[in-house]
Parts: sequence; C-alpha cells; structure tokens
Amino acid sequence: MGCNRREFLKIAGLSTLLGAGGNAAFELLRPGALEASEFVEGKRSLEAGRWSMVIDMRKCLGERNCTKCMDACHETHNVPDFGNRKDEVKWIWKEPFENTFPDQENEFQTEELEGKPFVVLCNHCEHPPCVRVCPTQATFKRKKDGLVMMDYHRCIGCRFCMAACPYGSRSFNWRIPRTAHNLQQHRNPEYPTRTKGVVEKCTFCDERLAVGLGPKCVEACDEKALIFGDLDDPKSVVREIIRNNYSIRRKPELGTNPSVFYLI
Repeated sequence: MGCNRREFLKIAGLSTLLGAGGNAAFELLRPGALEASEFVEGKRSLEAGRWSMVIDMRKCLGERNCTKCMDACHETHNVPDFGNRKDEVKWIWKEPFENTFPDQENEFQTEELEGKPFVVLCNHCEHPPCVRVCPTQATFKRKKDGLVMMDYHRCIGCRFCMAACPYGSRSFNWRIPRTAHNLQQHRNPEYPTRTKGVVEKCTFCDERLAVGLGPKCVEACDEKALIFGDLDDPKSVVREIIRNNYSIRRKPELGTNPSVFYLI
C-alpha cells in the first residue's frame, strides 16, 4: 500500500526523532508540549476571558522564608536546577522590592517593604513585547484566555523574547534540562521536559487548567496569598479583590498591561 506525501513526511520525521533521541524525542511530542487543553479529552477545562493572578504580599511577607509555591511549580513542571546562576532556569522566584518595582522606590519607603523578597513570575501581559519580537511565533498569546505561551518546537533559541521582556521572566536552557540532578532523581513523568537551546517560562499551569485545576503555586500556598481568576469577569474573585484593595503592577508605564497584581 502506498502513502501520500503527508504520511511519508510524518514517518520520516518520526524516524529522525527516534534516531536523535528515542524516548526523549517522543516525550517532546506528548500532550502538554504545546497547548494541553487541545489534547485532553473527557475533562472539563477551566475557562476565562483573561486569566489573572493577585499576590497578597501582606500575607506572603509574613512567611519570608517560605518557598512552597516555587518548589511546587518547579517540581510539577520539571524545571531544572543545576545549582548555579549561569544555568538557572526559573518559572517563579523572588526579587527584592526595589528590583521588582523600581518605579515605586523612594527615599521615604516604609521599612516593611525595603529589601523584602517579592514573588515574581511571567505577567502574561495584555500587550506582550515578547510576542511581537519572536521571529518564529514560538512565543504567542492565546486568544481564548490571554495566556502568553511557548511552542518549544518552534523556538530557535534566538532569545529576542528574553531581551524584549522587561520583567526578566524568561530563562534559556544552556544545558539539557533532564540532566539536572533534581530531574534525574524526581522527574515528573506527567509533564514534558524541554531541550537545550530553547526558552521557557511560567504558563499559569495551562495543562492543569485544561483538566479543571488551578495553578500549582496557588494550590501550594498555605497562606492563600496567591489568588487566581478571570480578570474579564466583573464578579470574579480577582476583580473583587482589586476593587476593594490597593494594588500595584510591575512597570505599568511600559504599556504592557500585566495580568499580575500585587497587594502591599
């Protein structure tokens, strides 16, 4: 039986992948590598017009040395830890207040904020500069819910997106992630690892949203300092919190319109 051109290319492509990496190559093709919600069947996904997160630093600063949200995120998404800053890959981490909000700093700043660690992650901007500069559309914004996503298969490692992001929310894989010590010991088989030479970042746990679950960092926070919801819904919990509390966003003067809000 003959095969058409499409079938031939598919077979040829899979043969190349098998020769290049065996199981690792198949892992890259697993659901979740692109948009998990397109592959999951039989599960009711969480939907929103525009996903958003509120971080209540009044609660978070009370647990200054807590890393539960970061640990949960990195373990769930197989974020490699090579033990040095040069090769560091991060989806959610902490920065001093002065670095997080350079436009808010002043000489009369309250001591409660000065030098304190603030949780930071991708802001999933309404107008993401990373999307505009990507030459291959590996970085793209989902129309259905506003998430800024990564297609690792399209990424050519040019790092234009990293240069364009004003928040430092993207990391480049200088080394093969799955060779990191933490992944050799405790790799999560449910989420695909990336490859050397691609950029990665927080996705607001799109693979969990696809099966009706919220972001892992929100679930892991015992202080309930992280709140997730639909910014487009006037009745959502995030809109109610923003209405009733003073909030700030990172570098709003740049016009990116971040989807992450901070209560201080």
